[in-house]
Amino acid sequence: MTKNMTEGNPARLILEFALPLLLGNLLQQMYNMIDAAIVGKVLGKDALAAVGASSSVQFLVLGFCIGICAGFGVPMAKYFGAGDIKKLKNVVFNAYIMTAAFAVVLTAVTTVMCNNIMQMMKTPEDIYRGAYSYLFIIFCGIPFSLAYNLQSGMLRAVGDSRSPFVFLAISTVLNIFLDVLFIVVFRMNVEGAAYATVIAQGVSAVACFVYIRKKSPVLKPDMSDAHICIRTMWELFYMGVPMGLQFSITAIGSMVMQAANNGLGSVYVSAFASSSKIKQLAMCPFDAVATGVSVFASQNLGAGRIKRIGRGIFTGAMIAGTYGLLIGIVLMVFGRPLSLMFLNPEDIEVLDAAEKYLRACGIFYWSLGFLGVCRLAIQGLGYSGIAIISGVIEMFARIFVSNRYVPKYGFDAICYTDQAAWVTAAIYCMVVCAICVKLVGKKFDRARRQSEKVTE
Repeated sequence: MTKNMTEGNPARLILEFALPLLLGNLLQQMYNMIDAAIVGKVLGKDALAAVGASSSVQFLVLGFCIGICAGFGVPMAKYFGAGDIKKLKNVVFNAYIMTAAFAVVLTAVTTVMCNNIMQMMKTPEDIYRGAYSYLFIIFCGIPFSLAYNLQSGMLRAVGDSRSPFVFLAISTVLNIFLDVLFIVVFRMNVEGAAYATVIAQGVSAVACFVYIRKKSPVLKPDMSDAHICIRTMWELFYMGVPMGLQFSITAIGSMVMQAANNGLGSVYVSAFASSSKIKQLAMCPFDAVATGVSVFASQNLGAGRIKRIGRGIFTGAMIAGTYGLLIGIVLMVFGRPLSLMFLNPEDIEVLDAAEKYLRACGIFYWSLGFLGVCRLAIQGLGYSGIAIISGVIEMFARIFVSNRYVPKYGFDAICYTDQAAWVTAAIYCMVVCAICVKLVGKKFDRARRQSEKVTE
């Protein structure tokens, strides 16, 4: 099922597109929370710390995978909006080829370097073995993650956000079932949680592939479309790699932050791991609305509907910013009760730290709404190279606070490291987004005037 976003009310179109995506994100985060709850309640806080000790590394690698696949979807959305289905199919074929190449390289590099990564992250000795095993298995599943994210991005590029949600729902239920089977029944350690995640990702990737082949003909290349095109590959590379690097560059700052936190001991590792699950769950609406705005901008760019682009971005930013204010209050008030989903009541010190971290997050959550919408809008308009600077800003902000203030103020400084990154990057993205919209408008005005001269 496709959806053209070049006609109709921008707010309604964005929200209709974002709703299935939001439900899918919530399902994914709910799984992550259930996974953490099973690990924490059944295996204990040290096992939870082992899983959480590598979360920023996972974000670095898997975030790059998600980013490049999201970038591949930008030209797909543009050509779909322009009605150029033949070009769209050629882009799809070349995207499959590039994704396969990335899968081979990333899996080989990360599995070989896994031990070095854990040492670099200053992983505490008492959780080192479990953290290594968990991360190694997750890295082995990179091809499945890439396959699912590419195909779900393809469907979203043509306006279909419902089908990826269905496949993700099936995958989530399977993931939870396998978690219980491997950890509770078979008494496997943290490796059981990793195996459950990889298997579920594989199932969702296969389900997406079968659905596209049977139900989405615009994304099924014909023999005449199935050829490698250097120009198309460059377009995909230009959009995908900067978006992937943006995730990774942001994650480098998070890795420095997590390494600083790991050095504070397993109590704060456990607190950070549990509160991060809650933080990520609360981020889901930001991602959904921002993705809706990005697809909206890309399709209208392809259709030449420039005035609609600005209206759509403004609408999305207001929706996300308002949500950020409301959810921030929830985090500040209910941080401790939420943390009890992963921790036992007797873990007083860990609960105190988790509550403190979530309270600090809530104060600045509004900035994430503007940051997400404006950044993905910039990318949707084809300026991935400019958007990546926001990731650099986030990276340096996290590194600065981690190195300058964590040694002096400990976990108190950790609680405000993310927020320093959010606010500074949001300011940059809001300014640059407005400039990019004006640049696109001027570009189309010049093209229109040239066309009128030729006609005369």
